[in-house]
Amino acid sequence: MRKFKVGILGATGMVGQKFMNLLENHPWFEIKILAASYRSANKTLEEVLSYKTNILNISVFEKLKKFEILDLIRDKKKIASEVDFVFCAININKLETKELEESYAKLECPVISNNSANRLEFDIPMVIPEINPEHLEIIEIQKKRLNTKKGFIAVKSNCSIQCYVPAIHSLLDLNIKNILVCTYQAISGAGKTFENWSEMRDNLIPYISGEEEKSEIEPLKIWGKIKDNKIILNNKINITSQCFRIPITDGHAAAVFVSFEKKVDNLEEIISKWNNYNAHIRNLKLPSAPKKFLRYFSEPDRPQIKYERDLENGMGISIGRLRKDTQFDIKFVSMSHNTVRGAAGGAILLAELLCYKNYI
Repeated sequence: MRKFKVGILGATGMVGQKFMNLLENHPWFEIKILAASYRSANKTLEEVLSYKTNILNISVFEKLKKFEILDLIRDKKKIASEVDFVFCAININKLETKELEESYAKLECPVISNNSANRLEFDIPMVIPEINPEHLEIIEIQKKRLNTKKGFIAVKSNCSIQCYVPAIHSLLDLNIKNILVCTYQAISGAGKTFENWSEMRDNLIPYISGEEEKSEIEPLKIWGKIKDNKIILNNKINITSQCFRIPITDGHAAAVFVSFEKKVDNLEEIISKWNNYNAHIRNLKLPSAPKKFLRYFSEPDRPQIKYERDLENGMGISIGRLRKDTQFDIKFVSMSHNTVRGAAGGAILLAELLCYKNYI
């Protein structure tokens, strides 16, 4: 397979740095362009990271440190003409994000987005590759709307839902009715470190703006169907959520409660579904795909974020503490690495799938 030329929009932020980290030695993708806001433009990456916090504490890569940062708005045409696609990890308001991503798509440059702005658009696929790759079919409808031949937008889901939706997805055939989920989210999910967010030390904040709304609606799109040229939300499942910011660096966890239309008594059947889940993309040999997507831990005090967040190079989902519940039918915990599986790594896997299926 030829190397695809890649651009990163928002390259100097936390997720942008994670993209650089994960793409440094990628077998399919080669970084050709780094772009950010006008504040970083016309400087080298080395210069930008010398005065801007190097959030992930990663070294300035030898291959990239002399790259000149382009202006992601002013230099759009140049960027679009020199890459096969871009990863978008910008940090601006939703309306501006929607307009920017669509403008790149209309320049015939596919956009794989880490942002929330376009996630609920009816013809933009929001894909977890192991779960709903069939939603990529909506891209052809989207291209007709945009009047493009190659340009389109595809997005990854919210970082927190990726720590529990995969575990729930493998149980859908048991006819899930109600879900209650409480998420416990690392400070890196806010683009922060303890160095620049000292108030999070020894603290818990019971509010993350917009997070509960995303937690309650995004899974319904993941579990939706394409009908009448739209992705229709799944209306058979009810979800309620509460989201907390907690004082850890990386890793999102969830306490999950599930009820079924008919009570499920065999917990071993559920564990077997997790451990033997056959991901749709399992045989495609995508470079970033985990060998084992879901893993159940039988120990009473596992999984733990510190030890399980790097499962499968950060792309695995860890599950544990499955029990019967007095109000719901079952309860369990699950977790994943929020800046890998939940952000840059999940977007890279989505891009690999798009390339494999010749959308790019």
